[in-house]
Amino acid sequence: MEKVAVLGAGLMGARIAQVAAQGGYSVILRDLQMGLVRDGLQAIAKNLDKMINREQIDAKAKEEIMERIQCTTDLSDLREADLVIEAVVENMAVKKQIFAELDNICPAHTVLATNTSTLSISEIAASTRRQEKILGMHFFNPVVSNRLVELVRGMETSDETIAKAADFVATMGKDYVEVKRESPGFIVNRILIPYINEAIFTYGDGLAGIEEIDLAMKLGAGMKEGPLELADRVGLDTISSILEVFWHEFRDTKYRPHTVFSTMIRAGYYGKKSGRGFYQY
Repeated sequence: MEKVAVLGAGLMGARIAQVAAQGGYSVILRDLQMGLVRDGLQAIAKNLDKMINREQIDAKAKEEIMERIQCTTDLSDLREADLVIEAVVENMAVKKQIFAELDNICPAHTVLATNTSTLSISEIAASTRRQEKILGMHFFNPVVSNRLVELVRGMETSDETIAKAADFVATMGKDYVEVKRESPGFIVNRILIPYINEAIFTYGDGLAGIEEIDLAMKLGAGMKEGPLELADRVGLDTISSILEVFWHEFRDTKYRPHTVFSTMIRAGYYGKKSGRGFYQY
């Protein structure tokens, strides 16, 4: 693999493009509007400046990384990509449409990956004629510093596709775990989201306050970050969406949201990104 394309220039997409460029790959960053792409490119530049201030890279390295990133709004520019990583909105219909278009545009050897954290890899792959070359490649926020990538098999994902993805991840200096059979949430979110949800129930049922819950888990369980602090960082709307997917798939009441949590979502309390969640920012 030499050329990597990233669809979506938002928080995740821009950071994925950055780490790919840092790994030496030629990168195509694509979004629907050039203004969105430029915003993503500006975010990458600011992040690289922070790395310079921390003496992790120098100014010349920043320049080389930025030069490896090509911006576009034209999906047909992805025709030469060896790997495409989709990082758009968590909506199955949107993803299936994109993958169907990519299947027609990209050459037969191109591997198509989705950064979804909950949706079915197999269902996305079914919109293409290359199901063996489709996989989940789930990066974690913050992409630049978090070393983990989950490589998720669909029903027909080939060993060769997993091997190519593993080599790509290693080149960027990251570690991976293979999810051998797709299931909503894969590994990390399958365990993490119920943990956060139980903390929300503990608060919603009045057992303890927000600060007490977080302090208890940090001191009593050795967590670096409390579950409600983590919820605000991940995004309460994101957690709510994942819980909805889990409930739809498993029909298990442990995934139901607390009424306090549902009310917070309706009020626009999404966590750090909205300035208000369990904490104020």
